[in-house]
Amino acid sequence: MDAPAVLADIGEHWHVYATMPLIAALIGYLTKRVAIEMMFRPLEFTGIRPFLGWQGVIPANSRRMATTAVDLLTRNLVDPQEIFARLDPEEMVKELEAPLLKAVEDVTREVMETHQPRLWELLPARAQRLLVDQVRAQAPEVVKRLLREVSTNIDDVLDVNDMLINAMVRDKSLTCRLIREVAAPEFKFIARSGIWFGFVIGLVQFVAWALTKEPLIMPIFGFVTGFVTDWLALKMIFYPREPRGFGFFRWQGMFQKRRQEVAADYGALIADEVLTVRNVMEAVLTGPRADKLFALVTREVQRTIDAQASIAKPLVALTMGGKQYQEMKRAAAEKAIAYLPETVKHVESYATGALDVRNTIVDKMQQLTPLEFEGILRPAFKQDEWKLIAVGAVIGGLVGELQVLLLLH
Repeated sequence: MDAPAVLADIGEHWHVYATMPLIAALIGYLTKRVAIEMMFRPLEFTGIRPFLGWQGVIPANSRRMATTAVDLLTRNLVDPQEIFARLDPEEMVKELEAPLLKAVEDVTREVMETHQPRLWELLPARAQRLLVDQVRAQAPEVVKRLLREVSTNIDDVLDVNDMLINAMVRDKSLTCRLIREVAAPEFKFIARSGIWFGFVIGLVQFVAWALTKEPLIMPIFGFVTGFVTDWLALKMIFYPREPRGFGFFRWQGMFQKRRQEVAADYGALIADEVLTVRNVMEAVLTGPRADKLFALVTREVQRTIDAQASIAKPLVALTMGGKQYQEMKRAAAEKAIAYLPETVKHVESYATGALDVRNTIVDKMQQLTPLEFEGILRPAFKQDEWKLIAVGAVIGGLVGELQVLLLLH
């Protein structure tokens, strides 16, 4: 078409041409919003397996995401030995004093009443009280000794990697929230960038349609809009890692530029949702290395019983054989272990403050290299970002085809 014919056509159908950059901007925005939501939703696979359906990219790869995040945490941000060395046994025992002494008294009475009921009944109330008080008096020192041993050998009783990965895999929404909240400004940028990128491509589409009237122009440009805007937005989040430019005109990947804000958000989420005292206690008491802790508790309980047996030694010697005595010690250790979960709850508040996970992570994150820092968020995109870009391109192409149908009919 010659120039006058092109201008005449634009003048006659100006309202159609005017919508082209606007629709391209809308395509850019919608494809970004869809791509972002497809990262997180649905949490479980919806459809007919294996191919006809969808599960959010992050929930579908929750173990890989969690393993990557935990590897970053334990390799660069949190040293379990350093963290748990902050717990003061003296302060821990002070916090535990009331529930600890009650548990000791209950265990002592239950074990004696179960394994030596006649001996216990024969002892006058004063002697019973004396025996209980002696055991209670030893309990704080026993617990301090136990805490010192655990804190200096935390790897023996706590598999931190297993605890963190299980916490994040068990609750897929937690993994999604960790990424979504930390990167909220980046996701907003991705969506909004689609508007501007799409608008610019729409202007090119405007010219191409005016010159050619080729029906394929619309779906092709729609496809390109979805593809290019998704690709550009993802790249602009992370690159360049270091500030580039000249004079006042300098630019840097948005995620890298927000390092301090990201560190604060990430530290808070890890401290409040993942590496919590409650999760640590659960892992210590039920995790793969719990038997090591129970062995330590059993040893200390039995050592205490041996040390205190001399109080009632004449009566014990007369009424209890060696086999019975060993059985009583085992029972006492089992009872003590059963009381552990309820007892340690009382130290949660102190331990949270003492471990200071949040500030530790924030400080360590400031020391990461740009590449290491990128590793906080990049795994959420890297392996499956092609799927998100492809979806954006396909949606853009479909909307472009819809434009053709509207223009020609």
